[in-house]
Amino acid sequence: MYGFARRTRRPVTREEAAADAGISPKLAAFHLDKLVAAGLLRARYETPGGIPKVGRKPKVYEPTDADIRVSIPERRPDVIAEILIDAVLAEEPGEGARAAALRTARRHGEESGAAERARTRPGRLGPERSVSAGQAVLEQYGFEPDRQAPTRLRLLNCPFHHLAARSPELVCGINHAFVRGILDGLQATGVDAILAPHPGQCCVELREPRTGGHEPPTGDGCARDHDGASAGAAPPPGSPHGR
Repeated sequence: MYGFARRTRRPVTREEAAADAGISPKLAAFHLDKLVAAGLLRARYETPGGIPKVGRKPKVYEPTDADIRVSIPERRPDVIAEILIDAVLAEEPGEGARAAALRTARRHGEESGAAERARTRPGRLGPERSVSAGQAVLEQYGFEPDRQAPTRLRLLNCPFHHLAARSPELVCGINHAFVRGILDGLQATGVDAILAPHPGQCCVELREPRTGGHEPPTGDGCARDHDGASAGAAPPPGSPHGR
């Protein structure tokens, strides 16, 4: 019925929606009102076609300006689109496109982390509370975080999966920088975003850095998970590797 309301390109009555769906007008009105409650349709009383008639004006429905996106698992190409547009607009002299994208991704992450910190006012974040705070933000972006230990968080879904299949090194690098930026914005301590590719999952996990600050490579790299080619995503230039 929502599709019918959009295709018709004018306000529709419950009788019209019912006829298109092959159900009773009473049942159609029930579902139409549910769509109104969800913010997908708006309703008012109006004579169809603007022709005055005797009696009460019927209730009519038309689509709102809501943008509907349904994806399971969640995909967020809009996030990378915003990062890449901002990177193009703010590329510094001699920086290069990839470096600009990584820098911009980290800044976007920082802004998201800082917004969450301002909202929750958590105070000082040690390793366990840092992981909890990071988990809350990452859930909003569809990473499907899985708390495997008090200071370890695996990300079961890559919101940028389809794009990563086309350019693993670039997209996984943006992903890594974005998650690190979230931790920066949260002012997290004792944990870092580490590249740890696993087939079918995000290439990043949150955990305490290993002693000495050196993280050996885990798995065969993000690219091998997607198309068989090896690739690595380095952190943005000048960024600290551990916390």
